[in-house]
Amino acid sequence: MEDMPLSHSGPQGTHRPSWKQWFLYSAIVILLFLCSFSTLILTFLPLKTASEPCVAKFGPLPSKWHMTSPKLPCVNNTADWNLKILRNGLYLIYGQVAPNTTYKEPAPFEVRLCKNKDVIQTLTNNSTIQNVGGTYELDAGDTLHLKFNDEHQVLKNNTYWGILLLTNPQFIS
Repeated sequence: MEDMPLSHSGPQGTHRPSWKQWFLYSAIVILLFLCSFSTLILTFLPLKTASEPCVAKFGPLPSKWHMTSPKLPCVNNTADWNLKILRNGLYLIYGQVAPNTTYKEPAPFEVRLCKNKDVIQTLTNNSTIQNVGGTYELDAGDTLHLKFNDEHQVLKNNTYWGILLLTNPQFIS
């Protein structure tokens, strides 16, 4: 009798893909499908860019708030280094903190960017100028504050922060 494999019907030397290969190919196809689907959703999601520029900046010297659009404000300055958000939206917070390298008091150098009562960013490096901020979704009524452990820890002539309204989300209901 001849030695013939019972389960092979293809040409000699060919291998059937294993279950691992099928799983890998299936996962790639599903991932491509999800990426395409999410791209379509994000393309048609009506995120409306802000019609009027809304920018507020505090500092450097003179330390006061500068607003670009007093007609349609998106923020209200409540005090030095403090803001209250008036419109829901996606905001870019930006800033620069210049540490006072001659400061030798016992309080450790720490600068905190706070949203309401929560700290959203902390800077602790007192040897170099640092950037503060990021992109955040903020709601009307939120308050933002840039806090220092000690007022003399930063050089106010080179420290500032600001906010820019990027988009007003308008979801279909």
